[in-house]
Parts: sequence; C-alpha cells; structure tokens
Amino acid sequence: MTKRYYSHRSSPTHRAALCLLFRSGRTQYRHRRGVLGPFLQWLFGIPPRRSNYAANQYYAPKRGSTRTAPRTDYARAADRQPPTSGSGGRAPTLAEQHAQSYRQRGQGTAPASHQRTFHQSRPSDKGIRSNVVHQSQGSQVFQPLPPPSGPAPYRLSLDNVLPAAQMTAIRNSGRIMMHVAGDTGGVKSPEPQQIVAMAMEKHFEFPDATTRPAFFYHLGDVVYYYGEPREYYPQFYDAYMHYPAPIFAIPGNHDGDLTVGSPPSLAAFANNFCAATPHVTAEAGETTRDAMTQPNVYFTLETPFVTMVGLYSNVPEGGKLDDTQIAWFVEEMKAAPTDKALIVSVHHPPFSGDMHHSGSTYIGRVLDNAFQQAGRLPDLVFSAHVHNYQRFTRTTGGRHTPYIVAGAGGYWHLHYMAKQPDGSKTPVPYKIPDADLMLENYCDDRHGFLRIMITPRLISGEYFACPRPHESWRGQADRIDGFVLDWHTHKLTKGTDLR
Repeated sequence: MTKRYYSHRSSPTHRAALCLLFRSGRTQYRHRRGVLGPFLQWLFGIPPRRSNYAANQYYAPKRGSTRTAPRTDYARAADRQPPTSGSGGRAPTLAEQHAQSYRQRGQGTAPASHQRTFHQSRPSDKGIRSNVVHQSQGSQVFQPLPPPSGPAPYRLSLDNVLPAAQMTAIRNSGRIMMHVAGDTGGVKSPEPQQIVAMAMEKHFEFPDATTRPAFFYHLGDVVYYYGEPREYYPQFYDAYMHYPAPIFAIPGNHDGDLTVGSPPSLAAFANNFCAATPHVTAEAGETTRDAMTQPNVYFTLETPFVTMVGLYSNVPEGGKLDDTQIAWFVEEMKAAPTDKALIVSVHHPPFSGDMHHSGSTYIGRVLDNAFQQAGRLPDLVFSAHVHNYQRFTRTTGGRHTPYIVAGAGGYWHLHYMAKQPDGSKTPVPYKIPDADLMLENYCDDRHGFLRIMITPRLISGEYFACPRPHESWRGQADRIDGFVLDWHTHKLTKGTDLR
C-alpha cells in the first residue's frame, strides 16, 4: 500500500488528529479546511494547512487587480543573487543559473543561446525540387563502418550463392530476373510489408524457372529504427520466411543509426548479411534462411548479364561517404565489364520530388564526380529512403539514364510527392525545372516493388503497386509502370516520350 502524507506536521498528536479526520472511509478523505478545521485548530492547536494552491493562487493577478502576488522562495533566491553569470572566471553556480533564468522569464524573454524549434521544414512549398542540401539532425552523425568480412575489392559472384544448375539455366535463357525494393521494415504496422512480400512470392509461380526472380536486391532500411538485432526477426526473417530466393542488401540510414545501449553501428546488419559462411543466425529465430555472405557493407554483385555496385551512404540525412569508399567506387566503375549492363545502387536518392526528404545534392555530386573520374556512366541508378516510387530519366549528351526511387517496400509511412505551386497534383511526364530530368511516372499512395529483367542488350522494368491493408491481401498487385532501356544505344525504347 502506498504511504500517504497528509501534512508537513510530524508530531504524534498532529498525525493522530489528521488520521481521525482524513480516514473517514477507504477512499474518502476530507480537507482540513472543511467543517472540522476550526475545531481541530481550537482543540489541538493545528494551524490551517499551507497548500500549494493557497501559496500560489494569486501568483498571476488578474488584469486590473491591485492584489500583488506573494514572493515565492524561488523569486526571493533570485533577488539575493547578483545579476552576473559567475565571478573570478569561474562557471556560474546552479543558484546563479536559476536566478538568471528567473529574471529572463520575468522579462518575457527566452535564453539567448537557444532558438526554439517546433517543426522540420519540408523541402519546398513551391513545386518540385529534385534535390536539396540537407542538414543532419539529432543522432544523424557519420558512423564508422564494421570491418569487411571478405577480401578487397569486395566482390561477390552469384555463382557462389545459387546452385550450378540454376546458373546454367540463367545463362542459357539469355536473361536474369530480380526484385528490387527498399525501406521494408514493418516496425509499427507489419501489414504493408507482409502484403508486398506475398505479392513478390507470386512471381515464383511461373512454370518456367528462368522467368522467376533469381534474387531480391534490397535498397536499405531493412529494420527500423536503429538496426537492433531483436528487430531482424519480426521485420526481416518472419516477413520473408517463404520468399524462395537469396536476398542481398545495402544498408540504409536506419540500419546504421544508434540509440542508447545500441551495439556498434551495422553490427546486426553485418551479422546477417556479411557473414563469413552461410549459417542460421540467432536473429533468424524459427526461420531457416541462411545469413548472406556479402564481403562488405558496400560491395559489387557479379551476375551473368549485369554488374551491380552497391554503396553505403551512412546515417546523416542526405548521406555521407568516406574517401575510402569513394575511391573504391571509382575503381569498381572502371573495372566493371563493358559487355554487361552496369547498375549503381545507393540508399539516399540523388533525385526525388517528394515533400518529405527530396533528393540529396551531396549524393548527386559524389556520383557525378565518380562517373567522371571513372570515365563511365551507369546504365541505371537505384535508390530508396523516400517511401514511394519515382522514375526519372536523366539525359546526358543524348544518353538516357533511368534514376529510380523504390522505397515503398513495406514501411508504413508513405511520402507524398510535392504539388505544383498552384496546389495541383504533379502531372506526368513532368520536366523538372531545376535539373535536366524528366519525371516519367510515380506512385505515392500504395506500397510496391520492382521486377527487373536484364538481357545482353536490354534492361526492362515493371513496378507493381500492392493492395492496401484494408483490401484483400490476396488481391492482384497492379502493374502501374514499365520501361525498356537499350543499354547499347543508351536509349529508352518504352516508358518515355523522350527521343
């Protein structure tokens, strides 16, 4: 039972009298200023209780009142302190700090050292901006990377993951299929992630095995919000328990972010995606999916018809890469075979027209500088971070390069696209005013994923929007966008009005 205190008086006589007064019932107590108050004062000499209300009810007198507020102990302490912030070069005492704070409040001013903030501004309120210069907030600081689990230059061949018979079938068919999505972790509401996963599983029902995806390439933010090991089962292993293909991943900012008591940044990601050997980790719980054996958190995936270079843009908003990773990226671009398509993936998008993050000027600059140093442009750029789907076409010297944002893989909060200056919805296709970009298509109100097919000449993509949680989960995912790129001529043959 909780010990109750009824008064600041402490003598036995006072306590006995108060018990008789207040314990009139199991949960009923009477105030000392009630009917028996004068009687107790006359009989026992107990003065009326000095409640906080009595001491402060006139602290802020009504307008026009001549009554003055009583001086509290806090105010009297402030009066006794000198109006300085310390003396003799020493730091101000706690009493001096309180006194100064009280004077500032009395004058109606806030401390000069702090500017109050009540919201985070959106990227733009005057139409689409393709990218902005971001400022990191709170815990969004650059985090050191875990040590690599494999040798430099951190390349993983698909032959070391899939059975030899399946690799032979892929080569003989002349095509490879894959799923692509990011920002999947269903931390607050697991329904969207599960619906997307179920829709992806349907693509394995085709009778021809070579038309089924060979793997799922994850664009980061596998788990929210701080990459905790305990979140890998509910947000990754359980959701993809029945997905019958390997899952490769680059980390997102939430995979590497930290909170109080967190293990080192990306420790859980490295344990589940950069294992030295395939095995079932403790985070996998009751599932049987082996940990992936990527050689590093940034790495190159080598497949029969495409080379995929994956970067890690770390935790700060807008991304951040150290010099070591940038130098590695340039060399991988140079070394990539020219007889295969080349895809670059990074979590933070270089371009985005949404109202929540927008694209990253920094990431765009890092990519462009690396392309220039390597003397080669990629055929396609994937990113996520923004929780929707967007497909841009960037034209460079007559060459078409798709830049695709695919960050609606399951996280509950979707990000809407920015509206036009007059408040209307952005149409498509739409020429971005501040860049040589064409917004070809987008979907910002449903979760979904990409299916990509690559041949020795073409890259084709389809985006599927999934049913909403209140709709039938068995409903068909709608194909709402598609494109075909001839990566030999570097021209889009479908999915654009550009020529």
